[in-house]
Amino acid sequence: MLRIVLFLVLIALAGAGAAWVADQPGDVVMTWGGFRASPSIPVFALGLGIFAVAIIFVWSILTTIWRTPRRLRRRRHEKRHARGRHAITHGLLAIGHGDTALARRHADAARRHAPDDPLALLLHAQSAQLDGNREEAQRAFRAMAEREDTRLLGLRGLFIEAQRADDAVGAVMIAEEAIKLSPSSTWASHAVLGFRCARGDWSGALAILDSNLSAGLIDKQAYRRQRGVLLTARALELETMDRDLARESVMEAIKLAPTLVPAAVLAAKFESEAHQVRRAMKLVEAAWLANPHPDLADAYAHVKLGDAARQRLQRVETLAAKTPADRPGRVEGQLAIARAAIDASEFARAREVLAPYVNDPTQRVALLMAEIERTEHGDGGRARAWTLRAVRARHDPAWTADGYVSDRWRPVSPVTGRLDAFQWQTPVASLPSDKGPMIRSSAFEEAMLAAPPPKRVTASESPAEPAAAEPVPAAQDNSPPVAEVLEAAHAEPVNPAPEPAESSPPAATPVFRTRADLGKPAPAPIPAVIPVVRAPDDPGIDDEGPSDEFAEQIGASRVHGKVQAGGWRGFWSRWGA
Repeated sequence: MLRIVLFLVLIALAGAGAAWVADQPGDVVMTWGGFRASPSIPVFALGLGIFAVAIIFVWSILTTIWRTPRRLRRRRHEKRHARGRHAITHGLLAIGHGDTALARRHADAARRHAPDDPLALLLHAQSAQLDGNREEAQRAFRAMAEREDTRLLGLRGLFIEAQRADDAVGAVMIAEEAIKLSPSSTWASHAVLGFRCARGDWSGALAILDSNLSAGLIDKQAYRRQRGVLLTARALELETMDRDLARESVMEAIKLAPTLVPAAVLAAKFESEAHQVRRAMKLVEAAWLANPHPDLADAYAHVKLGDAARQRLQRVETLAAKTPADRPGRVEGQLAIARAAIDASEFARAREVLAPYVNDPTQRVALLMAEIERTEHGDGGRARAWTLRAVRARHDPAWTADGYVSDRWRPVSPVTGRLDAFQWQTPVASLPSDKGPMIRSSAFEEAMLAAPPPKRVTASESPAEPAAAEPVPAAQDNSPPVAEVLEAAHAEPVNPAPEPAESSPPAATPVFRTRADLGKPAPAPIPAVIPVVRAPDDPGIDDEGPSDEFAEQIGASRVHGKVQAGGWRGFWSRWGA
């Protein structure tokens, strides 16, 4: 409405001006050489207007002619850019559904039509990766790293390629360069933190953790927990070298993470050595209520140096009583009581606490029962039967992270490099499945456990005494169980006893039955740890390798006889691959 009113006002003003000019009397005289003209004022005004319009029209034509080449170039550039964007869009879609040939064709088109577009460089690099051309992918990522707008993206791509090429040094250098450019880069901080933890550079790891807190990558609670983990790892490493720094580190760690088991155990040890018994007991009790663990029970039992075995038993019973009966961790208290009772020669007490678990024992329960039989009665047969039963028994909780089982606590996962990954829990490989019962008792175990203890006989009357049952060796990290060896030894056919003469009295039921009396054979034992399935380009990791992780080589496998390159390569190849 306002525009209409304004338009009408302008029309009225123009009409009023034209009427005013038409009413003006007089002539305008123009002389140019021999030419003389004297039009009236209205005619002169009209001619002046026509001349102005003609000048504007001619100027527009000249300007259009002048700007035509530039407009043609711009239009051609816009068409090329549109074609490049079209190629980039469809190329990324081709990469998404895994069409290598189509992605490579669109990448070539994008390089022709939009060579300076950062997405064209990204499409070219990803199509080279999809095609398996790592050299071309590295060239594309280097070109991206040289540009200001795509530098971090190029460093990220070079980092992934260095991981796939097992170049740990190059990967860490790239990650450190990226973290200098952007401290809030999650992948760079994670890589540098994991590498420093793997190298044992706990001070550098703590510095990265502080930087992550400043950049807002972690919250305050996670920061306190992870800092406590790193301080505990440093204290465990310096326990025998720098006890003052170790004590300072673990005391700070126990304040940040009071439920961390290794921190509580080491802090209680230092407090006990300083004769701060009550404080040491409180530290262990706080961690025990959150996570019952055998190491906590052992530290609580030995919190007073020089105590007798019966005093340690009483102390462990006090600690076990603090765990409610409905909690899953109550079994740890019962096993700790049994261990202390065996040390105190209280075998009746040990049998009493283990009685609820002997029908479906775990490995620790079976080994404790074997020790009781061997120590109390000297019964090698029963001890051997319990030892064999321990091999096929359910697994006890262990330090587990990402499917990896370790015999000790570690600050980071060797599979993914995740900090504070190890948890005290039952390994996945030992959980029951729907393929039938996991434990099948053999006829040998049933006969030996059902038979009464043998009577003592003299050396002249007794045959050669069987060798004492050897304890099951401690399993290494993720090593195959020794069940196959014991199963092979147990599966040897036993010769039946000779038939007695007719005049002899009827013999008792033989303890060992022939192979024909046995039921169907026991299934193959379930491995202690589910093998970690790695990518085809992941060489694995040597968990206990030398300190120089860039020069080590994993030795030949005892099973397959193959040499496998390792080090921290498997550790890096888990990120971003």
